[in-house]
Formats: sequence, structure tokens, C-alpha cells
Amino acid sequence: MNPAPPRVKERSEAALHQRSRSEGHETPRRAERAGSRRSPAESGSLPHLPLRDRRNDLSMNDINIADALETAAEIRGDGNSLIQGDRTLSWREVDRRTRNLAAWMKEQGATQQGKVAIYSYNGPAYMEAVGAAFKASLVPVNVNYRYREEELRYLFDNSDSEIIVVHEDFVPLVASVVGDLPKVKAVLVVEVEGGADTSGLPSPARYEEVVEEDRERVSTPRSGDDLLFLYTGGTTGMPKGVMWRQGDLFARFGGGGIGAAPTSLEAYREFVQGQAGASRLLVGPPLMHGTGWFTSMISWLAGGTVILASDPKSFDPADMLATIGAQKATGLTIVGDPFARPLVRELAENRDRYDISSLLVVMSSGVMWSQETKAALIEVNSTMVLIDAFSSSEAIGMGSSVTSAAGQVNTGKFAITDTTRLFDADLKILESSPGVKGMVGVGGPQPLGYYKDPEKSARTFVEAEGQRFSIPGDWAVIDEDGVTLSLLGRGSVCINTGGEKVFPEEVEEVIKRLEGTRDAVVVGVPDEKWGEAITAVVSTQSGEFDEEAMRAHVKEHLAGYKCPKHFVHVDEVYRSPSGKADFKRTRETALEALGMGD
Repeated sequence: MNPAPPRVKERSEAALHQRSRSEGHETPRRAERAGSRRSPAESGSLPHLPLRDRRNDLSMNDINIADALETAAEIRGDGNSLIQGDRTLSWREVDRRTRNLAAWMKEQGATQQGKVAIYSYNGPAYMEAVGAAFKASLVPVNVNYRYREEELRYLFDNSDSEIIVVHEDFVPLVASVVGDLPKVKAVLVVEVEGGADTSGLPSPARYEEVVEEDRERVSTPRSGDDLLFLYTGGTTGMPKGVMWRQGDLFARFGGGGIGAAPTSLEAYREFVQGQAGASRLLVGPPLMHGTGWFTSMISWLAGGTVILASDPKSFDPADMLATIGAQKATGLTIVGDPFARPLVRELAENRDRYDISSLLVVMSSGVMWSQETKAALIEVNSTMVLIDAFSSSEAIGMGSSVTSAAGQVNTGKFAITDTTRLFDADLKILESSPGVKGMVGVGGPQPLGYYKDPEKSARTFVEAEGQRFSIPGDWAVIDEDGVTLSLLGRGSVCINTGGEKVFPEEVEEVIKRLEGTRDAVVVGVPDEKWGEAITAVVSTQSGEFDEEAMRAHVKEHLAGYKCPKHFVHVDEVYRSPSGKADFKRTRETALEALGMGD
């Protein structure tokens, strides 16, 4: 017999805001760098990760991204490399500045494949810091700039960060945790307004002073085995460091993200020289996330220009549309409807103000991009192509959908790629036939695993059919045509709010730490702007509920985007007899309280 529906009290807050070695010609400079150097994995700098035998991995690519970018800089010279607002940096300038920064990083005592945490808004400094780390054979580490002290302390410590590149806005937060981080050797401050208090920081320096002081080029050996860390949410809510080999990333991106990647620097040089009309990509989402960073790197590796929004602290659709026209952007990166809907709305209200005729392609990944908003964009510019990529930080290329004036694709449907497979709950490959449902996995170049998490690595990266697959946990069903996937969602209860992955357990634990809280379960509910809105269903010991105190408590311990948009107060939170949360019933309760039920 089902218990009576609980008494509910709704509270809401207005929403604020991706072996065998590929043979190829080695230049003398490249051969000199490689020497007898062992890979980071082979040299033991990847603790807790069982090494995979890559000798028979035919996807292996040994091109180092720093080598590739230096080659592109030689070719592009004074062509535009980075643009933000009124500031433009040429390829030659970026090459010089990253050379100086790489040398400075090594001067601070950074070890071979030491970690460089980049804690900044979108800007030239972000892209340059990544490039400099690559040049110095160091490992870039992305930092979510919405994190608070607890999350920052964990990420810096878990990643073994040795150098922190930080925007001036976040210096106080770094200062509050750096005392607990003995591995940090230096902090480089990206100043905009100036006057940041660097007292208490280890070996502090100012970004522009460092990059503008000419230094000798570092002679550190580099290879395709050098790494990039891309931190993403984990199943327990703690960030996980996805470890990508640069050679594998190059294999994914080196052909402009579409064609097969060159397998030698000479072939890559010919590829860049053959790009008659270099791309000019306007990147909307944060570079700290995979979608923004991956597409930026694709543009750079094609010898193109990366354009960043004038104000990196907020999304302004009017500014983005104006920038497209002013900079004659040929490409645009967004994150689904949270970006597309405001753009469509602004175009509908002020169509005559904007010229987006230069756009050839709009790319999105990470969040649902509805058919309606795609159609509205195509109506404004019928010559462009919209690419909706089904990918994640640890699984690039699971599927894609292409929309143009010639045809549209329904929301949540993606074309199966040659390397896409469906897996059952036991991680066995399923037959690819209409109606089959399973977890989506993708083959080809894949990450080495999650840093310091062999158990999660073993569950996500599996061997099958003689190759390695990445299975991040997305479920889908094959349509009747046999070649289209209909995405069902994550098998877990992860909440995707505006492209940010939030795990309920993390938020629940913080809520339950507030005195007087009896129980809490966190779910996601539909939200037009954010995709999903985090909603906490809470019971208290006294039966009274102070929403503002709870909201303040959550924001004290977690990034603002993890704070629930809605609170629903109930007499008792639903749980199974075993004590497990009943997410289905809890979500139904939340929807009813919020007036979203049937």
C-alpha cells in the first residue's frame, strides 16, 4: 500500500545564470626533443593507473600539439590567432608569448609533466597558458572558476598542481587554500584592473610581465605521450581528471575535427598550408569545459583564429551576434539551447541590427539543442550548417546530427559513427539493430583513464573487438532506420544544468550538514533556460523550513551553480526499505509541487 502523498511547501529561486606508432617523417628538431625519453606513464608519473599495452593500438598518433602549433605559427606568421574585444594577437605574437611563459614555468622548478592549473575566465591568457604548458612538456589542468574553497583545495591537491595561473578575481580564493598545497611552486596572476593582493602566494608573478619578457626557448623533450588533464564531474560528485595523450587528441582534432589527422609534422604542414580560408571561430562557452576548449583547439590546429566574447564573465546574446558581424566569424561554438534560445530571441526582436551571413557552421555539444531553435537559426542564415555533437570529456565522437536548410534532425537524435557501439550493463557489446537499447561507447583514440582512479577507469574504458572503447554512461536506443541513435540520458542521476554536470549526492551531503535538516534528496526538473534545474526535496526535524539559511549554507560550501534553484519542503523524503533514495517518486513530488505535473 502506497503512503499518502506528502505535504509540500514549494520554494523557488529565479534562475541566474573529448598502438602502434603512426609512421611519419621526423624533423631533426623533433628527433632531438624525443631523445630516449620515456612516456609520463612509463616513467611512473601516473600513480594508481594500470598501464594499457598500446603496441597494437592502430589509432596511435605521436604528434605533440606544441610541435604542431609552432608549425602553424611559422606558416600563419602575422595572421590573427586570438581576438577578444579590441585586442588582437597574431600567431607570431602568441608563439613568442607562449615561449616566454613556458620558460618561466620551467624556471619555477616545474617537473617533467608537472601540472599547471589554469583558473581563469575566457581570454588570451587561458589559451596561451595551455600552449605554454604544452611547450614546456607540462600538463594543463582546467579549473572550474565557479568552485569554492573545498572544491578548489581538492582539485589542486588531486591534480598535484605545481603552478597556478589565476585571474585576479580569484586570487583571494587561491590564497585561502594554497597553504594546504605544498606542491604549488608559483602562482601567476592574470591582471585586468590591477592591484591584486599577492601576499601569501608562493613566488607570485604578474602574467603580462612574464609573457612580455623575452626568454630562451625551453629545450625540454616533448612527444605525443605528453598529457592534458580535463577535470569533469565524477559519480561521487568529486571532479575526475580525464587523462588525454596529446597524440590521441591530435588524432581527434588534427584534421580540423572532421577529416583524418595527419600522421607526421610534414603532412600537418601541408594540411595547414592548404587551408585557403582559415577558420574564424567565435567560442561562446567557457574554455574550462571540454566543448569550448576542444573546438578552440580544432580551430588553432587548422591554423585558424579563436575569437572570444568581449565580456567573459557573462553571456550577452547581443554582444555575441554583434561580434559575429564585426569579426566576420565563420564558425560559432555554443552549448545547446541555453545559448541558442537567447540568440534566437535577440534575432527575432532586433533582426536588422545583426549580420551573421559570414557564419558557415554552428557547433554545439553537452546540452540538448532543440529542433525548434535550430530551425529558427537556419531561417536567419540558410547557408550555414548546424552540427550537434554527441560527445563528452572522455568520449569524443559518439555521434552527431547535422541540420541545414536541406534537412532537419529531431531533438536528441544522432547518427551512429563507424566506431560507435552499444553496451549492456555488463559492458558487453550489443547487436546493432533497430530497437536495441544500451550504453553508448565509442572506439578510436581514447583517454588513458581518470587520474588516480583505476576503478572508475576500468568501468569507463573497456577492451572489446580488439580495441578500446570509452563508455561514459549515456543510454540510447537504435531507431528503426538502424543508423540513428535516440538519446535516453545518463544511466546515473547526474543533473545537467546549463552544461554543468551536478551529482545529487554532493549537494545532498551539504544540505544534510545544516543543523536541523532531517533528510534530503536532490533531483533535476525541466527548465527552459538551463535544461534542468536542481531541485532539493527536504525534510526537517522541527517541521519548519528556512529556505534562505539553507541556500546560504549550500553556497558557502559549493559553487553557486550547484545550489538548488528550487526547494520543496516535505514531511518525509521518500526512500526504499533499504534506505536508498527513490528518485522517481521524489521527482514526481517535486514536479507536482512546482506545478509541472500532469
